Amino acid sequence: MGILRYNFRSEILGIHTNITVCYPSGLLTTGLGYRHPIFPDNKLHYEPGIKFQTVYVLHGGGEDDTIPYRYTRLEQYAEKNMVMLVSPSVNDSLYMNTTYGYRYFDYVTQELPIVVQSLFASAPGRENTFVVGMAMGGNGALGLGLMRPDLYEAVVDLSGGIGVTLDRVEYISSLNWDFPKVRQTLLGEKEFVDSEHDLRWFAEKNIADGVKLPKIFIGVGSDDFIRDRVHEDYVILNQLGYDVFYEEAEGMKHDFDMWDFYLNRALSTWLPLKRMPINPSKI
Repeated sequence: MGILRYNFRSEILGIHTNITVCYPSGLLTTGLGYRHPIFPDNKLHYEPGIKFQTVYVLHGGGEDDTIPYRYTRLEQYAEKNMVMLVSPSVNDSLYMNTTYGYRYFDYVTQELPIVVQSLFASAPGRENTFVVGMAMGGNGALGLGLMRPDLYEAVVDLSGGIGVTLDRVEYISSLNWDFPKVRQTLLGEKEFVDSEHDLRWFAEKNIADGVKLPKIFIGVGSDDFIRDRVHEDYVILNQLGYDVFYEEAEGMKHDFDMWDFYLNRALSTWLPLKRMPINPSKI
């Protein structure tokens, strides 16, 4: 794999921020005859202008853009499936626009794709764009998919529920969790129906408007403390008529053992990836 960390000034956030970009470069050859025989024999060549399908990987609470790569074998899974990864750093914003001014949802859905497709080999188009997240990032991925279904072909929510939810009653109760001031400061003291943080409103509106919906995959451990909340999001989506797949991992918890396993499952099985570079003539 090729991996880099890019620091730039976000116009929307008004600060310098980091993203980690990971390329499946190990299976590409220059064709100059220097490839070592231990590498697979293949015909995947570097070519000016080639692009890759892109999976946005969202980190969990208390983490940053590097953690998904440092705590799992995510690079290997991306290499195997010939896909590019992009991870933004969003602090503990829940991937939403906050009451204190930082508009992380707008940053991730509006500014970041422009930057990534301008500076990196990311293929444009909804059919080439996916989002996967863990914990707070899982809930963020679900939120992005429901609030901007035009951007993502498929969404993977792993152990989400940390943040906004389709269950309005549960959202209000979460304001009084062990760190109540966090959510109250981020999103406001109470949930307003039809507000920008009301996922149920977005989910229902998508159905009513007949918009093209992303395929949604949800995975959670049977022993995860957030399991019931994740399962309720699945139940609501299923009742509304979404194409949603749910899998509960017996005996697994809210940790990187679970997420490492399901990152592999997501990239290797769940997501409808081409698993090939995209020739510039076909873009």
